[in-house]
Amino acid sequence: MRPLLLRSCLALFPASRNKVFTQAAAVLHLHYLRKTMHYQTEQRGHANSPDFRLYFKNSEGKYISPFHDIPLIPEAEQGNDVPAKKLKTNATEVLYNMVVEVPRWSNAKMEIATKEPLNPIKQDVKKGKLRYVANIFPHKGYIWNYGALPQTWEDPNHKDKETQCCGDNDPIDVCDIGTQVCAPGQVIQVKVLGILAMIDEGEMDWKVIAINAKDPDAKNLNSIEDVRKSRPGHLEATVDWFRKYKVPDGKPENQFGFNGEFKDKDFAFKIIESTHEHWRALVQKQTSAGGIECKNISCCDSPFKCSTDETGGIVHMAPAFGSAHPVSPEVDKWHFV
Repeated sequence: MRPLLLRSCLALFPASRNKVFTQAAAVLHLHYLRKTMHYQTEQRGHANSPDFRLYFKNSEGKYISPFHDIPLIPEAEQGNDVPAKKLKTNATEVLYNMVVEVPRWSNAKMEIATKEPLNPIKQDVKKGKLRYVANIFPHKGYIWNYGALPQTWEDPNHKDKETQCCGDNDPIDVCDIGTQVCAPGQVIQVKVLGILAMIDEGEMDWKVIAINAKDPDAKNLNSIEDVRKSRPGHLEATVDWFRKYKVPDGKPENQFGFNGEFKDKDFAFKIIESTHEHWRALVQKQTSAGGIECKNISCCDSPFKCSTDETGGIVHMAPAFGSAHPVSPEVDKWHFV
């Protein structure tokens, strides 16, 4: 089975597997810029503050949505309205773009702001307070680089046949189990190994297990069973983390489909393909948006496509870049549950 790829009106950028990611930082006109593969991120507001936003630019310096304008599958080349060549033709080795939201070992619950124009990364806020995940012994914050697959959407109107749960209205989540600690906004290419069916307060919240294609272990990890054999306890720790991470906030433990068993990569490909189809319907206004902001600069046949002048205006209305706010010592507390 070969995952779908939505056509784009823009010539997307070459995706070389041998190019080293750069994380050079510079202050420019009071904006913080960081190169991440073919994309840049521009910080607005203050880190550790509700006004923090991380906007994305493409290699031409145009503001884009990481949700809608970064392709699901990295592209090698593209002609006029012709789907680009995939990096690989073997479906068992296909790579996907992953937008990193949260670096491993960190606590701030960063996420793509699906209901804001251009969908910047921001820190989640609940009841007026910034959200941090608790350190549940023996873990420190997130135990993998955590993020999302662009151009996917878990449709809240779609009921999964196996779990009988509807989607959570977000892009599909990814856990990168590679050894590199990534940065928020970094775009990496990952190899999918399997998937976990988490049910969060009655909503379907799939967790794709993947590895950064540039990781030294990537060539040796080709399935969820490879992870089980070469990394004893890693998969069990992942289930344990997702089951308990909300308990310190007074929430019940999360539940799982398939008795908490990981499904293989072929199953994961089908889920990714389905969520890509749902996203396609979303940006083409063929389904209810559910509050999702769909502005983009590159999706053909999308009524939400907008001009670069409009996207620039959105970013320039955001708060100016400023120094980070302090983090409460409570964030470092260890919880035993």
